[in-house]
Amino acid sequence: MSLLHWGLIPSWAKDSSGAAKMINARSETAGTKPAFRDALKSRRCLIPADGFYEWQKTGNAKQPYCFEVTNRELFAFAGIWDRWKDLNSNIVETCSILTTIPNAVTSAVHDRMPVILDPDSYDIWLDPGMSDVTTVSELLKPYDAQLMRCYPISTRINHVANDDKDCSAPVELTQAQARLFF
Repeated sequence: MSLLHWGLIPSWAKDSSGAAKMINARSETAGTKPAFRDALKSRRCLIPADGFYEWQKTGNAKQPYCFEVTNRELFAFAGIWDRWKDLNSNIVETCSILTTIPNAVTSAVHDRMPVILDPDSYDIWLDPGMSDVTTVSELLKPYDAQLMRCYPISTRINHVANDDKDCSAPVELTQAQARLFF
């Protein structure tokens, strides 16, 4: 287990300014993009999670949704990592989550989803001797929708000051009543 900063900084980067833009990497192009190519080949990791969030925009409002694997099991995102040295020679280890096209559960809310790896593929994903990008790229597919669920949650999740279990508690959505008079 290692603690990594989210937002990949490639080892060759001159500064850390691009990290915020590299929290996710598209699995379809990660093998060809300079920022992700080497990490996909030789620096893969598992990022444990028990859920993830996406927001659905409706008019001016955004409704957050929680996505889980059935039975609320712990699962792992496919991740890549790199090691960068700042101007003071401090080592910073960073990571990105690989994304893919959505499955039937996530497509109703978002046009991408994180790659959730099947537990049977953890060993090959983490194998330092596996440098065949084609082989590991075959693991980067949408997770089986029948093994997932999603539900709306409170907008409390949108505020960093809120850090409790109520953030991911299911909520009832209320439908806006149509106006009779304008």
